[in-house]
Parts: sequence; C-alpha cells; structure tokens
Amino acid sequence: MNRPCHIARRRFLKTLAAAGFAAPWVTRDLLAAPPGARLNVALIGSGGRGSHVALEVLRLGHHLVALCDVDQSQLAAARKFLAEKYEGGTAAMEKAASYDDYRKLLDAGKTFDAAIVATGSRWHAPICVALMKAGKHVYCEKPLVHKLAEARELIELVPKCKVATQTGTQGGSSKAFRRAVEILQAGLIGPVRRIYLWCDGYGPNPPSHDRPPGEDPVPAGLNWDFWLGPAPLRPFKRNVYHPGCLRFQNWFDLCNGMLAGQGAHTFNLPVRALRLGPPVRVEAEIREPIKETYPQFGKFRFEYPARGDLPPVTLWWSDGGAYPPPEITANLKSVSGKVPNMGCLFLGERGELYAGGWGGEGLLRLAGDKQWRGVLDHEAAKALPVTLPRIEGDNHVLEWLRACQGGPATWSDFITGARVSEAYLPGILALRLGRPIDWDGAAMRARGVPEAEPLIQKTYRKKWIV
Repeated sequence: MNRPCHIARRRFLKTLAAAGFAAPWVTRDLLAAPPGARLNVALIGSGGRGSHVALEVLRLGHHLVALCDVDQSQLAAARKFLAEKYEGGTAAMEKAASYDDYRKLLDAGKTFDAAIVATGSRWHAPICVALMKAGKHVYCEKPLVHKLAEARELIELVPKCKVATQTGTQGGSSKAFRRAVEILQAGLIGPVRRIYLWCDGYGPNPPSHDRPPGEDPVPAGLNWDFWLGPAPLRPFKRNVYHPGCLRFQNWFDLCNGMLAGQGAHTFNLPVRALRLGPPVRVEAEIREPIKETYPQFGKFRFEYPARGDLPPVTLWWSDGGAYPPPEITANLKSVSGKVPNMGCLFLGERGELYAGGWGGEGLLRLAGDKQWRGVLDHEAAKALPVTLPRIEGDNHVLEWLRACQGGPATWSDFITGARVSEAYLPGILALRLGRPIDWDGAAMRARGVPEAEPLIQKTYRKKWIV
C-alpha cells in the first residue's frame, strides 16, 4: 500500500508529480495495526535520546526492525546499547536492518509501521513530512521544527495524513502536568496575565560566536554533507558540531539554542493551559553581538493577545543563569530556600502555580495559603473534575504506541508540538534581527521586516530531501 504496484516510492512520487497529481493520503483506518498487534518500528537518528525511546518501544513488547543513521559509529553504539539494556536485545539487534539513508528506509516501507525521529531539529520536519505522507506513524523528538514555516506545514498536514503522531515532550504525559492544565483552565488561581519561564540547568553558554577557522578530516563512516542536510554546508570541525546535542544546539543553522531546546518543554504547559497562540510582539534583550550561535544569556518578553474570555498574557523567558526578579520568586523560594534552576511560574489574581521545566512537579499556592501544596493533593483542587486523559505510568511512548494500534489519539500530537513552536520561535527572529518584532501569526510574517523571511521560510538545501 505504501509502494503502489510495487513501484519504488521515489519513482512513484515523481510519476505522480509529472502527471500533475498530488501524493495520495493514506488513511489511518487502513494503516493502523489491529489492537494488541505488535508494531514494527524504525529508528531514524540513533544518538542518545533516540536509543532510549527505541529501548522503551522494545520494553513495551514491540519490534525494532530498523536503525537508520548517517554516522555508522553512532549506529554501532546504538546497537550495542540496545543489545545490553534490553533482555533479548542481542537477538533483536541481529534481526534489525541498518540504513544510512532515510530515503532507502522509505523505499522499504512495507517493513515498518511507525518511526522514531531523533535526528537534529534541522531534519525533524523534512523527515516527519516524508514519513507521514508515506502513511507511517511518527514519534519525533523536540524541538519539533527548526523554522516557523515548518510548524504551519505540520499543522495543515496532520489532519490529512491521519497517522498517530507524538512530540517528544514527555513531561506532558505526567499526571501533574495534566492536572495543572485542569486547574488553570478551571480558573482556580484566577485570571493569569503574567508568566515567568527560566532555565539554568545545563551550565553556562559561551558568548555568541562564529564558526572556528579551518577544517578537520571527516571521521570514517560519517556522511557529513548528509548530516547537515537542509542546513547550509560548512566545513567539519572535530568536537564542535557532532556528536552530542549540547555541542550543536546553539548553532542557529542547526538548532535554535536554549529557547528552542528547553523552551519546547517549558512553553508546553502555558500554551496548553491558557490556549496561547502565536505572540503579537516579542522583544529580545541583546547583551552581546549576535553571531552564528545563541548568546550566553537569553532574555525575552512575549506578548500574547486575549483569547475569548482569557486576558492578554505577558510571558518572560530567561536562561544562562538569568532568573526572574527576586520579588517574583520570593514565595517560591520558601519551598526549599532557593529558586529551582528551571521552571514555569503562573501568577494569577487568586494564587500562583509552579511547574518544573518539563511541566511536572506542580505546586499550587492560593491566596491565604501558608505553604505550597502539590497540584495533585491541594484541597481546593480536589473537587475539580478530571477532564483530560491519563496514561499508565505517565508513559509518553506507550500513549503513542497505543494510538498507532488504533487506540485513543495522543494528547501531544504534532499539531500541539507545532503550536508550541509557533509560541516561542518568533523570539529567535527578534534575537537574530536584533530588534523587537510585531508578529503576524496568521500571515506568518514580522510586520515591516522583510529581511526576516529567510529565517521564517524553508530555505533548505534540497540535496538530501525527498
């Protein structure tokens, strides 16, 4: 079905394009495995996070049938990790095929039902789009997109493809996260007009800088050109870009720094709970010249408009050791004597709600309370109805696998992940442009700033893209 008449997929799509037809949408009803059936899952991008998600797939009783990576040393390390960590992993890895090109995996489409995408974020949207159009269920690590135009593309694509999607923001599957959403939407802390988000959990960033001079030999087994993929070609430098996300996430061409890397997690709760859409204005505090990488300290102010009966919201983000003002966190500091190194703080007219950087660890303090209480056991919250689904063990991967089998839809699908991306990515525009921007979310443009267009649109190198 994914390779009609046994024609190779790429040749088939070219034939359709030449004839002037769009690629057919394969419905989820035709593709979903029967309830209880084991799924055949492929892993694309076999680094640390991808290997851990694949391990959970195996532990939940499904098959890992293929691993795909442009770095053969990373592929070998993933096989070794899974063989050692999973009982029966040696036999499973002997059966799993290896690919050095995701397009070859797509051409073998009948061999797998679903895929985990755990490449760098520059690759996330292009590979996810190709998989979804091929009728494959997809779990993609965060940040879900690199460019704003990709977020809109996924929002429009998900309803057409009707496959199960899941964004790798695992904190969203915790009971505390979902209870915090219910509490905020019930208005327990009153109208919220101010939110503070911060992250100081990964050590200091270097100041913004340009690429180092010179070039090093590309390691054997690494297709460097393919690794860069949609990003502009640049010389390989050892221990600068690869391996390891913390080495390359600050490069704007490859990722978008801490605002995207951790923001994909921390923005998730305010976007879900307060139904935030794109901001209308963003200001970035510029403390240093902005070059090819994210700065040492990230500080942003986002303005979101009213949504129905919900008031406008101002949201502040800070990272690199910058925290909210002391008077804002004074009550929170009383919990442990210090401000947590990352988190999200909602200030309402009748109280405050704090969540950790991933959205869990929810704490609630209403006006008149002498101390903070957990969102799961605060007396005032116990009477609120449970309106959102829960998943056993807060297991994010399990929720996706069940949706792949025809069960309930995931709660953190690509539409949600894309909406969260649209909430914070305009901050990257303000940072890179060096000026505040007025953002038109519907038209996806910075008003009066035409030079922002290359940073918004899919200005890809096409060499490796389906």
